[in-house]
Amino acid sequence: MRETGLTGVDRQLATGHPLDLGEGRRIRSTTVICVRRGDRVVMAADGQVSLGATVMKGSAKKIRRLYNDKVLAGFAGSTADAFSLFSRFEAKLEQYAGNLGRSAVELAKDWRTDKMLRQLEALLIVADPHQTLMLSGTGDVIEPDPFPGGGGIMTIGSGGSYAQAAAKALMENTDLDARQIAEKAMKIAGEICIYTNDQVTYEELVAETVKA
Repeated sequence: MRETGLTGVDRQLATGHPLDLGEGRRIRSTTVICVRRGDRVVMAADGQVSLGATVMKGSAKKIRRLYNDKVLAGFAGSTADAFSLFSRFEAKLEQYAGNLGRSAVELAKDWRTDKMLRQLEALLIVADPHQTLMLSGTGDVIEPDPFPGGGGIMTIGSGGSYAQAAAKALMENTDLDARQIAEKAMKIAGEICIYTNDQVTYEELVAETVKA
């Protein structure tokens, strides 16, 4: 595996199962979670940057606001690769007038088929006030299962399965809002996953109410 960026992270889907990037390459660390409840969606990510078994930085920002702050994007994987994908995804958003689903599908197609893009080692979660998607270089565009009454959870990274389990329990058994669920889920993941620290970045979007 290339020792660039966040090389110490398990690449996982929302199910928490790791995915191989091919040729023995795997993304092994970090925790990113996106929680949707009511009219709010919150994305959170820890700040740890690992190089092998060494913590290189503790306060990295792994979430960005795109398309005039209307879209959130978080990553697990190589930092440089993720920023390249953020730029390409924002270009797709501009091209398709902010349509998250169409932009995600088109980026995933390019990512899977382009020889250079296929080398990028990252997973992305993207969200707007109405939709959450996970993107990978194998062409995956995955939307989380909805919860009864609305809402959903998507996670990536080595701590993703822990954060998802905690968030699911909180979603099903409490009336906590999206931010509170994300905060508690990240705290639990950080206590379990050695590649996840407690310096967490949060970003939030609120769906606009349509007036009659």
